[in-house]
Amino acid sequence: MYIIGENIHIISEKVKAALAAKDREFFMDLAVRQVEAGAQAIDINLGPRKKDGEEVFPWIVETLEAVVDVPLVFDSTNIQGIEAGLRKVTKAQPIINSTSAEPERLEKVPLLAKQYDTKLIALTMGSSGIPVSADERVNIAVEYLIPRMVEIDFPIQNLIIDPLVLTVSGCQEYCPECIEAVRTLPYVWDPSPMVSVGLSNVSNAVPRENRPLINRVYCAMLMGAGLQMMIADPLDEKLKEVIRIIEQRDESSAVARLYLKIHDRIQAMEEPQPEDVDMSDPEQVAIWKTVQILLNKVIYADGYLQQ
Repeated sequence: MYIIGENIHIISEKVKAALAAKDREFFMDLAVRQVEAGAQAIDINLGPRKKDGEEVFPWIVETLEAVVDVPLVFDSTNIQGIEAGLRKVTKAQPIINSTSAEPERLEKVPLLAKQYDTKLIALTMGSSGIPVSADERVNIAVEYLIPRMVEIDFPIQNLIIDPLVLTVSGCQEYCPECIEAVRTLPYVWDPSPMVSVGLSNVSNAVPRENRPLINRVYCAMLMGAGLQMMIADPLDEKLKEVIRIIEQRDESSAVARLYLKIHDRIQAMEEPQPEDVDMSDPEQVAIWKTVQILLNKVIYADGYLQQ
């Protein structure tokens, strides 16, 4: 699994404070810890930065490249700020996150990615928003995103399509559809575009204590659909353990065997079944209940684990 570390995000109060103070040591330490934990790229989400983007992005590039060699991911709507940051990149091929099928962004952002030889994350959303169904999301890629790349001679091997994970709290019906979009997208073009998701989005607006479990279970399901790249928290050891279990086919514990069964069922285009679960084991029951909400079989509620 190729993990893009998500932890430099303006939603974090610590990140917000460090940015305001121009605290280089904070960002250096956070980048190093993510890479040491297995991140193969670092997402930089500093918000739109409308007033100071052209100063902040070069500053953060210089700060991070002083201590890590991995690709930097420019996660912003500020095209001028992104370009200012790209001019400072001296190490690995960067990634722009993101364009969409919205006309203005589809016109401008791919040209910037081509000019600076970056990879490009493209979201399956247009002017009318994010469609629910997998087929509609795939169609956005086929009818808008990929044709634009072909039009400007942008290398498809540098394209990363994101079918958009949305929260199970309020957007529950999107969760199983995203799994199917992940399954389908590699087959829409030759050569195949890469596919990535923002994993933690699935647990946005969920009580903090439930978020890691939801992320882990959805990760196993998405890996069953073929996912090989994601923006996620590399410091989450239990999440990485699920990834390891699946990649190494580790059947050494009952919980590991359950995660493998979930992965294998999804891979076979089946739904996990009650007989896959030891209902006398509370940990397995919690995983099973989480599968049910992610498949939109049981209506999500914050207290779903107590039901």
